[in-house]
Amino acid sequence: MKHLPNLLTLANLFCGCIAISFVLSAQNFTTSFNIDEYIEVPAIEQPYWGSVFIFLAAVFDMLDGWAARGLKIFSPIGKDLDSLADLVSFGVAPSMILFKMLWSAYMLRPEAMDVSMLAMSPAFLVACFGALRLARYNVSVAEQNVSFSGMPIPAAGILIATFPLIQWQNPLGIGLKLYNATVLYAVIAVVCWLMVSKVRFFKFLPSKFSVADIWPQLVIIVVAAASFPFLQSAAITLALILYILLSFVYKPKQA
Repeated sequence: MKHLPNLLTLANLFCGCIAISFVLSAQNFTTSFNIDEYIEVPAIEQPYWGSVFIFLAAVFDMLDGWAARGLKIFSPIGKDLDSLADLVSFGVAPSMILFKMLWSAYMLRPEAMDVSMLAMSPAFLVACFGALRLARYNVSVAEQNVSFSGMPIPAAGILIATFPLIQWQNPLGIGLKLYNATVLYAVIAVVCWLMVSKVRFFKFLPSKFSVADIWPQLVIIVVAAASFPFLQSAAITLALILYILLSFVYKPKQA
């Protein structure tokens, strides 16, 4: 049983690697309605499955923490392994999703053949800032017992992982709006800033279960559940946006 937390962490890493492989295999294809008109069609099935495995990685990330606390097993190796797995699953894999989304956005433009690969490179800033976020957390974990300094990288990764799901389902036409490079650059900038900011993000699982302590979580759950019939997978995105906004307002008391 002493190896269970690390095995769950490795399952997190394994899912992150599979997510990357799915996203890398996504290839746009060209179709035509007549001999003179060709349309670039973005691949959405492979990124969809990449997102599914990022969500699975998040499940294992949660379970390894529970297992470590339940078994009272803590070690420097386990902490470092957890950070490495999180960087792959919630940093590199989401960066690959953004890279492919930027690629698709540019391929839909008339000047697609003249676009430089460097135009997609900002996607990997998410992985870079995620690594900085994890390094800072590892040296200040004792100060983050009831809240996090900066947006946790799993939350950032899951937020980005919802985008292919939205493109797949396209609720209320939202998915089509994500084929916009300007929107994606803005997402990258905001997510990177949030991860290394000094904003205190509350933990979704509070240490105390009183109304005064869990009202932000209740708001998120109720709004997400109420919006799901209309927004489908975008309800998860809405929940994470609410998490960000409420973190600016709600400041949990130190234990």
